[in-house]
Amino acid sequence: MKTIPEEYQIKETIDQRQYLVNGELKTWKGNTTEVFSTISSTEEYQPTLLGSIPDMGEPEAMEALDAAMNAYNRGQGLWPTMHVKDRIECMENFVRQMKTKREIIVKLLMWEIGKSLPDSQKEFDRTVDYINDTIEEYKQLDRNSANFQKNDGVYAHIKRGPLGVVLCLGPYNYPLNETFALLIPAIIMGNTTIFKPAKHGVLLITPLLEAFKSSFPKGVVNILFGRGRAVASPIMQTGKVDVLALIGNSKSANALQEQHPKSNRLRLVLGLEAKNPAIVLPDADLDLTIDECIAGTLSFNGQRCTALKVIYVHEDIKDEFIKRYTKRVDELKFGNPWDEGVKLTPLPEPGKPDYIQELIDDALEKGAKIKNKKGGQRYDNYIWPAVLYPVNKEMRVYQEEQFGPVVPILSFSDIEEPLDDMAESNYGQQVSLFGKDVYTLSPLIDTLVNLVCRVNLNSSCQRGPDVYPFTGRKDSAQSTLSVHDALRSFSIRTFVAFKDNDLNTETIQQLLESKLSNFVSTDYIL
Repeated sequence: MKTIPEEYQIKETIDQRQYLVNGELKTWKGNTTEVFSTISSTEEYQPTLLGSIPDMGEPEAMEALDAAMNAYNRGQGLWPTMHVKDRIECMENFVRQMKTKREIIVKLLMWEIGKSLPDSQKEFDRTVDYINDTIEEYKQLDRNSANFQKNDGVYAHIKRGPLGVVLCLGPYNYPLNETFALLIPAIIMGNTTIFKPAKHGVLLITPLLEAFKSSFPKGVVNILFGRGRAVASPIMQTGKVDVLALIGNSKSANALQEQHPKSNRLRLVLGLEAKNPAIVLPDADLDLTIDECIAGTLSFNGQRCTALKVIYVHEDIKDEFIKRYTKRVDELKFGNPWDEGVKLTPLPEPGKPDYIQELIDDALEKGAKIKNKKGGQRYDNYIWPAVLYPVNKEMRVYQEEQFGPVVPILSFSDIEEPLDDMAESNYGQQVSLFGKDVYTLSPLIDTLVNLVCRVNLNSSCQRGPDVYPFTGRKDSAQSTLSVHDALRSFSIRTFVAFKDNDLNTETIQQLLESKLSNFVSTDYIL
């Protein structure tokens, strides 16, 4: 085993005892849960103890809910009624403090979820950019509404207002970036929040507790630790949550939604699973296609909702594609996240290699073959990506979102085959389409945009840039996340209306001149 570089060694555990409720960092005195990394720091393999987190339950959940409700105070709270520029100042203060924690958060991203050093750095920096872009978009949103409209003798001053209390649950694969893609727009739009980090990637949130505490009024951000069923379920059962913001899987989303006694009042902002296909046409540029398919299937070991999870290759080129693709898979470098040039890293979920093995065994029993020499090789904390062909619909690897290093390949002779499969699928997030002939591509694109929400032409599926819409059809998503759309997902159009007469004209004029109302304002934020 290589020596771990000094700057990335775990020299002391993080025994997290604090949690944030009602603007106070409280000390937890109850049971704790140990946090392990599947990365070994010893010669003989064993998981590394990183620290511990509070194992909270219903009392703490209710305490956080009360704090969020009191901060919102039926729309009368300091935060929901605050002027836009003042909320922006709070968020700018937070991001300044967040930037000072880059080194420790990047280190914890590597140890907790096995993300490579460049990707961990990119996740942190991209999140900072996302917050700054959100601030700028919020300014523009406010500028666009700094006016009055008139129709049929009625004036309207239309803006966007908060929804209330938001329960925010983020994913383990992007525990900073995707979590904050929910939390940041929810906060800045004037909502109050309860946030529980994911099971993996939980300690990396702890360096930011003080920044949350000091940047926002009390009760605006409440951060709990523990299992979802112990913390989130009691909160939902009260019916007092206005928005469920979750990136994860549809089973969790459905279970939580069903616990809300008035689900018709519950706004959902969900990023869920996907089974994004690649469709490789006979005239595809194979050099480019294989580059993109390697990135699409195996970046972060395929643990991305936007990963390519099944590849359809035209019959005419399948042999050449599989030969070249499998060679590239076996050439990928496996190692620890800080190793230079590493592409495959340890899996953060201890049970994931066994699950991937189950998918491989099931496929082999039903007629597939492992096409790459290293496919399925086992390590203590990893299983080498297996490229499986031919795959059919009876196989679990075709039906399930594998979220890990296994690549199913199907061949087709008629383009209707992959199109029919996509139409029948429970998912509809993205597709990658590889080809050059515009007469073939044109009708395909026109169909695919009605099956998924993003068609990537000669490119792998991805979320970014964050200014573009990020959503899905069917079981893949609800609401849209992007810098522009997320602000709208966490707010509602609301307005002041008045008939055109002397009394109303004078009253509005006085409201504007006195600057007593934060809502009725035509101030232009520079």
